[in-house]
Amino acid sequence: MESLYKYARITPIRPFVASITTGSGLFLFPGATKSLRRASVVFSTLSLSVSMIISYIVFWQLINGSPIHKIAWSWISYKDLSLDLGFSIDPLASIMLVLVTTVGVSVTIYSASYMSHDRGYVRFFAYLSLFMASMLGLVSSSNLIQIYIFRELVGMCSYLLIGFWFARPSAANACQKAFVVNRAGDFGFLLGILGIFWVTGSFDTSDISDRFNELITKDEINLFFANACTILLFMGPMAKSAQFPLHVWLPDAMEGPTPVSAPIHAATMVAAGIFLVARMFHSFEALPFTMSFISCIGALTALLGATIATAQKDLKKGLAYSTMSQLGYMVLALGIGSYRSALFHLITHAFTKALLFLGSGSVIHSMEPIVGYSPDKCQDMTLMGGLRTYMPITGITFLLGTLSLCGIPPFACFWSKDEILADSWSYSPILGTATWFTAGLTAFYMFRIYFLTFEGNFRASTSVNAGGNLSPSSHDLLPGGVPDQKNIVLEPVQSNVIPGRSFDNIENSDSSFSFGRSYTLPKESDYLMLIPLIILAVPTTLLGFAGSPLSRGESGYDLISDYLNVFPEYNTEMDSKIWVNLIADSLPPIIATSLGIIISYSLYGPFSSRSREYVDLEETKIMTSLPNFINDWSYYRGYIDDFYSLIFVNGTRIFAKRIYLFDRWVIDGIVNAIGASSISGGEGARYGGGGRIYSYLTGLIIGLALLLILALQNTGTFQYTA
Repeated sequence: MESLYKYARITPIRPFVASITTGSGLFLFPGATKSLRRASVVFSTLSLSVSMIISYIVFWQLINGSPIHKIAWSWISYKDLSLDLGFSIDPLASIMLVLVTTVGVSVTIYSASYMSHDRGYVRFFAYLSLFMASMLGLVSSSNLIQIYIFRELVGMCSYLLIGFWFARPSAANACQKAFVVNRAGDFGFLLGILGIFWVTGSFDTSDISDRFNELITKDEINLFFANACTILLFMGPMAKSAQFPLHVWLPDAMEGPTPVSAPIHAATMVAAGIFLVARMFHSFEALPFTMSFISCIGALTALLGATIATAQKDLKKGLAYSTMSQLGYMVLALGIGSYRSALFHLITHAFTKALLFLGSGSVIHSMEPIVGYSPDKCQDMTLMGGLRTYMPITGITFLLGTLSLCGIPPFACFWSKDEILADSWSYSPILGTATWFTAGLTAFYMFRIYFLTFEGNFRASTSVNAGGNLSPSSHDLLPGGVPDQKNIVLEPVQSNVIPGRSFDNIENSDSSFSFGRSYTLPKESDYLMLIPLIILAVPTTLLGFAGSPLSRGESGYDLISDYLNVFPEYNTEMDSKIWVNLIADSLPPIIATSLGIIISYSLYGPFSSRSREYVDLEETKIMTSLPNFINDWSYYRGYIDDFYSLIFVNGTRIFAKRIYLFDRWVIDGIVNAIGASSISGGEGARYGGGGRIYSYLTGLIIGLALLLILALQNTGTFQYTA
């Protein structure tokens, strides 16, 4: 067991080998490899499962007191520069390893069914395995250069996964947008790394924190420069974790397959930014200005994401803005020094949001045969409703995730979010008010998503191609407004396949629907998609107790605080005062959350007029009872994308045109003028030279005479002056 702990570095190697093997097969033997659909998913799942088992063993051994494991190999050594490749296993890394592998295995199993219809099935698992390997390498890295390398690998994999259906223009644009925005953040991150190396002489994360704090304590470093380095370093997490103003790529990332959204938006890519801030926390903590900057960015992001999510009609984009808001909570907590609550919320949110995204994928998968294979329709909540009747397991697990994310006790996110809200109010009433208001908005838009999707009547038409409309007059309604399936007829339709998504080489036994026929009503997903939902529902419901007062018992041991070895002054004694403080801190957020749920229920609940309306497939208006300015703010994403388009896109084009005109008329004009003068001078010289000797002699004599006169005048002037 101890040897396995020492060789825990094989956790990123296993999925990397799976990705390279599958990718090499696609490159060298494409036909044979594409036919091995089941083998590729089994190989990927088993490889990542081995990494997950090792991660849990490492986690358990660290809990039982095993020492931190760190190993490094010399990579580059030149004069005073020494660059190592390192592997570090400490409590923070072990938590992230467990998080990434658990969500990764769930997503891999889920994708085996969700992607079964796609021609790029094998290619998808090659990308997904490489994505997981890159993330596992990132969280186990021991120095900033290695973290930067794996961050770039994660960014490359997200580019490939977001643009998986690259033939679709929206997907191609989305992956390019994500790539460009993250490059902007990573450029600042690289500058921060170089600046910190210049003052500390090290890339090792532990050495940097010690030397940086020592320089600041002894006043041997300019504080302006130190803050500049740390803020530049924070630009990397701002991009990866979708913090304002580098958040604009996250909603567009929904163009990728839905299983991709779970690792990108839950436990891996966006968590990489939070992980980096946590890893460098002691360096940031020594600079109050940097901490204030981080907390303000987090609070603004949390509030902005919640306000934009309030009126979204796209199911996945609503969850994407929710992710952005929750990540803002974590950044805010780190900025005010609440290290424990930030990491606690990172853990609980990862499982909760993975459950919600996979649940949304189950919904979308069931809607595709009904409304057509277009994201604009199968992800449109205005065409859903009443799905809990047809998809009970998906509906129940999605409700559990909704309750957790809203902070309803005793679900997981309640315990972590409550700590952030309490710490925010203690730090600043302004930040506390912003977080409480955001908590109310979170409850509103999450229950809006749930009510529009799972409650009320099913609002979509039976078949867009066959022309049949699902209306109250076309069938009988069961109690609660649910259509009676006995009165619905299956009608043949032509396949409506979106560009870049092919249904060739499909094994019908693996498919959850029949091709060429349209089911008039949705149905529950198969067991490969339901098993991950049920598994993720367990930590979504119970994981919060690991950091709650209930987990301390008589010994006062707090798993989160004691395991991470942070805030030793944190009071872990189990007494009545803790419960009084807990109730006092929890009551205002619970009131705000309850108010948000009540408003959402009144507007979109199962008995509201909106939830019982039938919507034609061609309608595109937002289904909401909110004021127009809120709808516009949400629909246009806070106008931030338009502002960026005006300033950066159009501004760059205008600037490029001005540069083009300057280059054409000034730079090229000077060059062309010199060329023209040479031509005219040569032409003049040609006509001036006739080839007659007496003409040359005449010109020579005249020139010498002029020079002689000039010399005599200068001589006379010199003598006169003397």
